[in-house]
Amino acid sequence: MDTLAAVSNLKYSERELLSFLLTHAAAAEHPVALWRLPASALTHLIISDNHVEIDREEFIEELDPGFLVAPFDKSRNRLYLKADQFFTFENGSLKPRTNSLEETSVQWLGDQLPLTNTTTYKPGTVHVAGPSDGGKELFLEMIAKAVAEIEAGHLEKIVPSRTRTVTLADDFDVIEAFQRLCLAYPQALISFISIPGVGNWLGASPEVLVSVKDKTIFKTVALAGTLPFQPDTDIRSVAWTQKEIEEQALVERYVISCFKRVRLREYEEQGPKTVVAGNLMHLKSEFTVDMKATNFPQIGSVMLDLLHPTSAVCGMPLQPSLDLLKRYEGYDRQFYAGYLGPVNIYNDIDLFVNLRCMQLSGGRGILYAGAGVTVDSIPEKEWSETEMKLNTLLNVIF
Repeated sequence: MDTLAAVSNLKYSERELLSFLLTHAAAAEHPVALWRLPASALTHLIISDNHVEIDREEFIEELDPGFLVAPFDKSRNRLYLKADQFFTFENGSLKPRTNSLEETSVQWLGDQLPLTNTTTYKPGTVHVAGPSDGGKELFLEMIAKAVAEIEAGHLEKIVPSRTRTVTLADDFDVIEAFQRLCLAYPQALISFISIPGVGNWLGASPEVLVSVKDKTIFKTVALAGTLPFQPDTDIRSVAWTQKEIEEQALVERYVISCFKRVRLREYEEQGPKTVVAGNLMHLKSEFTVDMKATNFPQIGSVMLDLLHPTSAVCGMPLQPSLDLLKRYEGYDRQFYAGYLGPVNIYNDIDLFVNLRCMQLSGGRGILYAGAGVTVDSIPEKEWSETEMKLNTLLNVIF
């Protein structure tokens, strides 16, 4: 009997296996990345021997299969987790191996049998000097200052953010929270990363930054504008305001300006259209490039460097927006509004902006949310928008 059959015959559930694997990795101080891509029934787990820092000059197309995590501040190095052990789950069970990488990993799992009776996984504690909740009045004041900067002609748009810190229950289970998010948000990247000495992040992001399929098709999106979504909402008749339309148009223009910088004219644009992301609706345009027709095999790396941070999470123009955010926000975003995702897994790259996320620190969860501010912004409405975004996770896992 082979190793996979032995594991299957023991009837371990996905949750039990994930709990064992993550607990084992935490005990050995190995980084992990757990994720499920949009519209997918597959859950993937990487256990890496160690994380490696890579700079902006390194092409992601040349990396071994793994998982990439980047901070909001692009002057800092990205973190890369090589897929030293790689597991895939489908319909609650360990998926039969399809390549040598998975075969080696399943053999490694078999060497650990019998499994312990671990049912609840808790990530290793990483204490961070997390941002303090500034409160509503301070946020409204920040929005008013941002609008004044735009009216003065210094900016077109800026995206201030805020946080909320919650106390985690003693029985809070990361795997249960991850699985709840998978059920609630099938069109988002659901992810959990834990890197010893760096941090633990759980999220449900709707926004693709860079996608490369089979080294042939490149995609990115312009996603902006936010309205609440109710189950009885007819998205074909949603009435977007001028503020939200202009906000999304600014992100579109930003993407097109990045294409122009590399003299790329052969791309397809679809949208904008209304899309649903959990309890929210956004305006979305999708851009597609045929990499073979354009003879641009490293467009993923090139556009990644140009796009990040996008105007959807920072503002326009870029540098004045960054300068003002550092002055107004008063805290380090760390990996919030950075990007993350699998690279070169099954020959694909899927990187998402790290939105709708929560940092786990000791017994606390620190949630982040931002609001796109334009000349038409009303501070009270921007506060409400951040409340809706924070509730994306809160309503599901608490």
